[in-house]
Order: sequence, then structure tokens, then C-alpha cells
Amino acid sequence: MLSSASESPSTANPPPGPAPEDKSNRRIQRISLPLPVRVEVIIDPNASWNEITRLSDVSAFGAGFVLKRPIKRGRLVLLTLPMPRQLRSFDFSEPQYKVWALVRRCISVVKRTGEAEYAIGVAFAGKSPPPHYLDHPSMLYDISHREAESTGFWHLTPADLTADESDLPKELRKQSRLSIPEPLLLERLDESSQAIASESTVTENISLGGASVFTTMDATPGTFLRVTSQRLDITILSVVRGMRVGEDSIKRVHVEFIDRFFPLEGVE
Repeated sequence: MLSSASESPSTANPPPGPAPEDKSNRRIQRISLPLPVRVEVIIDPNASWNEITRLSDVSAFGAGFVLKRPIKRGRLVLLTLPMPRQLRSFDFSEPQYKVWALVRRCISVVKRTGEAEYAIGVAFAGKSPPPHYLDHPSMLYDISHREAESTGFWHLTPADLTADESDLPKELRKQSRLSIPEPLLLERLDESSQAIASESTVTENISLGGASVFTTMDATPGTFLRVTSQRLDITILSVVRGMRVGEDSIKRVHVEFIDRFFPLEGVE
């Protein structure tokens, strides 16, 4: 039987229209949303610092922003922000969304004024930090996979290297720590990253991620230092993890290298 004249191919088999946008895809896409965000960085159980900035982009699973201080890739930070409800995975009715995030990118950028800033990219890791994190906040992490869509968070796994293992027995350290006197210039920085004290000294020992350095300075945990090796022509922003006086009555400062690792190939 012939089809009626009204049954044209276009009406009998209409072309497929655009597929509806997947909700999960919308949640993954980064959008430009300059929301205010408080970034808290825990240095150790007794010291932390925070900075207020604005997001450059955000999704349900990560965000980007700029800070005045660098943060090492693999560190956990706590973000507090007025996240839109559709991008949240918990606390939908709370005015502030507090989420732990893993630093995946830290890139130095220079403002027109010549001041240094750092473009940070983070992956959201959940409402709570990993077990025992608060006891060992210097631990570095990596991500292995994203969890089920019900949470959407990234699964964390300990990184191969830790930020600073000065307090661990030598046999438990994952980084090679060399007991050598590497000459360094230490500069203590104020809130504007200006040097307010300096001294030339040497290391007691040094690894990729930190060092124990002889010092005459008074620097409390959380103090920022600029560490320069003139021999290797490198400068590394560092943070004080602790201080101790040895049996020789000389002070040592334990520092964590923040914005890069120390090139051990240049000292071995």
C-alpha cells in the first residue's frame, strides 16, 4: 500500500535533534565564576596560613585561582566558598561550601607591577581529608581515579615522595637525604615577600624536598624563607617546618622546599 502524500520522509523519519546535554558533563565543564574563596594551607599540626582570593574557573570536581604564595603539587588545601548548589556534592543548604582539594598545578606568573603570583589548579578530594592527614599534613598525594558519580571526588593515594621527612628515622625516609655541607643563602621574608633578614650558611643534610640548615635566625614554623644556591644558580621559596638545637649547641632550621625540588644531581 502506498503512503499518503502527507507522509514525507522528513515526517515519517524525522532527523535526530541535538542530544540533551548530560548533567555529568555540565558538572565537569569548568566555568568562569569569580567567587571569593578562602584557601587554607596546613604547614604542620601547629602552623597554618590562609589567603582570600577569587576563583578563575570552577567545576564540581576542581577549580583554579591565583595566590601570592606558591603551594607544592600534591599538597592538600581546604577551600571555603559560596559554591552554587548545582556544583556541590554535599552540604547543599549550607551558606559556605568547605571542600578539601589537591594541588595539581602551581605556575609562577608575573603581574604588570612585577610582583610574582602563582596560578593554582586543584582537584576536589571530598568533605574530609584522608585518615591521619592532620597528624602528617606535609604528606604529598596523587590521584588514581575519580570516584562514583554519587560523590564525583578524586581518589587520593600517597605520592612517592613526601614534602619533608626531617623528623622520621633515616630508614623510613622516602627521599634520599644527603649529609653534605651545601652552601646556601637564607632570606627570611615578611608578608610582602620582602627579605627582612639574611645569612650565608650550609646544610647539615638535604633532600629533594627539604633540608636541615645551620642557622642563627629565629624563625617559627610557618615562616617563609627564600633559599638560594649561588653555585647552582637557583632560588627556591621554602617554609620553616621546625627548629632544633643540636648537641653542638648550634641551631638547625628544618625547611620544606615549596615551589620546586632541589636538584640533587648538582650536589651528589
